[in-house]
Amino acid sequence: MMTKNNDQKDAHENDLSHSMVHYLLTIHKLKENRGFARVTDIAKDLDLTKGSVSTMLNNLKKKGLIQEEDECKFVVLTELGHEEVHRILSSRTLLFYFLRDFVGVDEKTAEYDSCQMEHLMSPQTSERFFNFMKTLACTCEDLDKKGQLPKSFQFKTTLDLCSYNTADEFIHNQKGDSHLPTDK
Repeated sequence: MMTKNNDQKDAHENDLSHSMVHYLLTIHKLKENRGFARVTDIAKDLDLTKGSVSTMLNNLKKKGLIQEEDECKFVVLTELGHEEVHRILSSRTLLFYFLRDFVGVDEKTAEYDSCQMEHLMSPQTSERFFNFMKTLACTCEDLDKKGQLPKSFQFKTTLDLCSYNTADEFIHNQKGDSHLPTDK
């Protein structure tokens, strides 16, 4: 019988569905833009019924990702919820730019595919993906002498990965979809 090692357990400990991710991102967006998020606002933004939203919010509460403020019924992200949102946004951003700038798919496809995959990437993969893309994009001098990729493997991207020292720094600086196109 095969057992999971600790890395595999940690990577999938808090698996989120695609729908859960959209709820978290919507709560985050509403809070950033309006200063608050209520069930009615979330339902309107996602074009769902308040009953459907309430059911999903209960699931997110059980995972410790959101809470409801008693006095005003605003839905807020917990610290864990904020961490998940930043992780998801950084994964989406990396995937979007990788698909568009490195793989060469059109912007609309890159946006759609990055949205579909964002929540599937583990923190370990996200960190390694960041380091991989930064290595490919942030090479400046004759890298063969430094033991890195030669210039012929250097990729150009409009995502400024070179300004971040670590994947952690990149993840914690994700504020919203500002690194992605705004036209949908």
